[in-house]
Amino acid sequence: MNPNPSLLAEFETAEELLDAIGRTRVAGYRRIEAYAPFAAPGLDEALDLPATPLPRWMLMFGILGGVSAFLLQAYLAAVDYPLNAGGRPYFSWPSFTPVTFEFTVLGAALAGFFGMLALNGLPRPYHPIFDATNFARASQDRFFLMIDSGDPEFDPDAARRFLYSLNPIAVTEVSRETG
Repeated sequence: MNPNPSLLAEFETAEELLDAIGRTRVAGYRRIEAYAPFAAPGLDEALDLPATPLPRWMLMFGILGGVSAFLLQAYLAAVDYPLNAGGRPYFSWPSFTPVTFEFTVLGAALAGFFGMLALNGLPRPYHPIFDATNFARASQDRFFLMIDSGDPEFDPDAARRFLYSLNPIAVTEVSRETG
């Protein structure tokens, strides 16, 4: 385990942050994080974030919800409790359509909600970065770039000099997370 703290650089604009991310990538750092008060165009591409599996999960659980609802209704109406209502056949699939649709939407929505929580590592009431100087402004008007001390290229002094070369407002240490 690396005992060195990670380093956090503070920038005033999204353009400065995007430029800093590009230069950080060129310098060889790969374990970096960016924090911004709003969705900055190009930030995902600059960080080279992998595609999320969330849409596939939502599709799978939506299909699972719809198929489950349809099969449950078919079993109940035709096998478990057949009831002749107005001369309709026991297996009247058009009447199953509304519930099947609703369970499809429910399955996809639940997969999206719980998948988003899991992929974001939530709930997480505390992270060491919350103690960094001025980090509260990440939700207001400042942009932050963190180089994780777990990066293979990380050397505390060299990383600090590199971050200062990006002309940030400030560079702060962030204690290494335990656990």
